[in-house]
Amino acid sequence: MRAIWKGAVSFGLVSIAIKLYAATEEKTIRFHQVHATDGGRIRYKRVCSIDGEEVGYDQIAKGYDIGGGEEVVLTDDDFADLPLPTSHAIDVLEFVPSEQVDPILYGKSYYLEPDGAATKPYVLLRDALEDSERVAIVKIALRQREQLATLRVRDGVLVMHTMLWPDEVRKAGFDFLDEDVSVRPQELSMATSLIDSMTADFEPDEYTDDYREALQEVIDAKIAGRQVTQQPAEEEAPSNTIDLMAALRASVDRAKTKRGEAPAKAPAKKAAAKKAAKKAAPRKRAAKKSATSSTKRKTA
Repeated sequence: MRAIWKGAVSFGLVSIAIKLYAATEEKTIRFHQVHATDGGRIRYKRVCSIDGEEVGYDQIAKGYDIGGGEEVVLTDDDFADLPLPTSHAIDVLEFVPSEQVDPILYGKSYYLEPDGAATKPYVLLRDALEDSERVAIVKIALRQREQLATLRVRDGVLVMHTMLWPDEVRKAGFDFLDEDVSVRPQELSMATSLIDSMTADFEPDEYTDDYREALQEVIDAKIAGRQVTQQPAEEEAPSNTIDLMAALRASVDRAKTKRGEAPAKAPAKKAAAKKAAKKAAPRKRAAKKSATSSTKRKTA
């Protein structure tokens, strides 16, 4: 695994250097969009809806829609002064019973590994968390966003779960909640009996993604039958790369001209000229030798 973040867990006066790793990965089969007739990749361009021109990444800003066809445009300067912590620190705010954290708040999961000589304080925090049967509520600045998270222990490793902010959870405002629906005791007893009959210990390895397995079988069958499309060996370089090289070459030539030096020839032309000169050299020597022999015969 590759660490995606390095920093420290800070609580009280204790600071534990750690590395952060993504704890999960999606197994979804991913596809490219291609042209159905020849398998060519479908490319998308960033085009301005007003002037129709293609826009480079350096010209793209962020727009906030305020309604009525109006928006506020924010540039990098507007984001520069925002109070996002720049220090790589996971700040522990408090410790709470795990059952008080609603699972709907949980987002992504990350493993924490002690960095350098931080193994002992790391193990100390891990063991203390396990003994207390609590989770740590923390704050972290991750991917240019401040996030709430929890720290808990799983298989001897500290795991961080990012969380939604409370105002990001929608209220379940459904009409049926206002209706007066009564359930008879016999119905409730039967439903409870059904739940009891289907109760078991949760073993996640017993469950499989049937759709993904079936889709993989379809893909494998096409590969076995060689129903594949050959992609071009090399993709055409983007136009902005070509323009950049031309601009750099022109800048070098202009600088040499100012210094009174001759602009450098393109490498391809140089190589071709050398090859042609080398090829012509034997012919010149042969012609010279023939002319000398002819002169000698005339003299004799």
